Amino acid sequence: MSRSLFFEHCLLTEGWCRAVRITLEAGRIASVEAGVAPVPEDERHACGLPGMPNLHSHAFQRGMAGLAERRGPSSDSFWTWREIMYRFVDRMSPDDVRAIAAMAYVEMLEAGFTRVGEFHYLHHDPDGRAFADIAEMSGAVLAAAGESGIGMTLLPVLYSHSGFGAQPPAAGQRRFVNDLDAYARLVAAAEVHARALPDAVVGIAPHSLRAVSAEQLRGLAPLARDRPVHIHIAEQVKEVEDCLAWSGQRPVEWLLAHAEVDPRWCLVHATHMTEAETLGLARSGAVAGLCPITEANLGDGLFPVETFLEAGGRYGVGSDSNVLIDAAEELRLLEYGQRLSRRARNVMARGAGRSTGADLYQGALEGGAAALGVEAGLREGLAADIVSLDLAHPALVHRQGDALTDSFVFAAGRSAIDCVWRHGEKLVSAGRHRGRDRAVRDYTRVLERLIA
Repeated sequence: MSRSLFFEHCLLTEGWCRAVRITLEAGRIASVEAGVAPVPEDERHACGLPGMPNLHSHAFQRGMAGLAERRGPSSDSFWTWREIMYRFVDRMSPDDVRAIAAMAYVEMLEAGFTRVGEFHYLHHDPDGRAFADIAEMSGAVLAAAGESGIGMTLLPVLYSHSGFGAQPPAAGQRRFVNDLDAYARLVAAAEVHARALPDAVVGIAPHSLRAVSAEQLRGLAPLARDRPVHIHIAEQVKEVEDCLAWSGQRPVEWLLAHAEVDPRWCLVHATHMTEAETLGLARSGAVAGLCPITEANLGDGLFPVETFLEAGGRYGVGSDSNVLIDAAEELRLLEYGQRLSRRARNVMARGAGRSTGADLYQGALEGGAAALGVEAGLREGLAADIVSLDLAHPALVHRQGDALTDSFVFAAGRSAIDCVWRHGEKLVSAGRHRGRDRAVRDYTRVLERLIA
């Protein structure tokens, strides 16, 4: 049966419109009408906008948020953080992963994310042996998506080596490791699990140039077909230095020269690039997967946004380590990082007189959806993934048009989110997910054991 939502203000593909009725049917948008009067059957809301894609998440890391903030005996970095992460995942069962992921996904929906790209590399039992169902861990993540209702693009990760030049994996990586044949079986089995969800997508994800060999990267081409392809790249200075020592080329430089990088690809982080690499990435059509909160938390550095955007580059945002889950905060920090490094304001606005919040939101919406193998926006035929804002929030009072987007991103954030619909189903009301109590209960039970 169809039903209709009426919004006094609504962000459509063409921009902000007034008096918009969106008719939903079978989880999708059946029609969009602007400039119409409400009817008694409409469910009425003040302000609607498309849900934001979260293009990069490691859901299980939600459980260790805040546990790596104690200074070590020497300079801390991503690499010291990674050792803490390895110890944390060592005891996790599939049910633990399900409970932690469900908590993360509930929080994502409450924060305005309606689809997640789950970059999932925890595959095996604690001894490193494959489960009878090689995709059991992927199935746990998909089950968490089903419980929470979030849209899922699952990205099973190929992880085989500990460093450039196909170095043997370390002991802490034993739960991640597959060869190419096992990985193909993993992807096929994950697709079977994914059929339980209404519109799940299964992509592929070579973890990084240090974790897969050049031969494996070539061998993934037949498996990639028309799937999304995601890879971590150039996140850390040490990674760049190691890649130069191995190949004589920088990571993005090497990838663009040795792989068919095209609009199906998402290069996650891509923080440390030369101007030539930045222009090459933009010309490829691939999406830059930016995770500003995590990149700040890990001390990674800042992506070269201005050069990339001037060359027509596409980007999206992700919550990555899930140390803090907040769609608006990812966008805000993306802009603020550029302001701090360039000592300028409104860096990511696409021209004079343009709204920074509107350009940020639209850029991340379009790029994030493309990276996750879907289309996003409020138009006929697309999934009904919608966020409503409470215009009584002090930061949104008397705003209209792009001032709503600017005030949401830079002033209100997730506290202004009222309701969230995913695939036409209202999952969040008054800022609270309907399954939050259960998710918190399961999450608490698991963390009591893992942290003890």
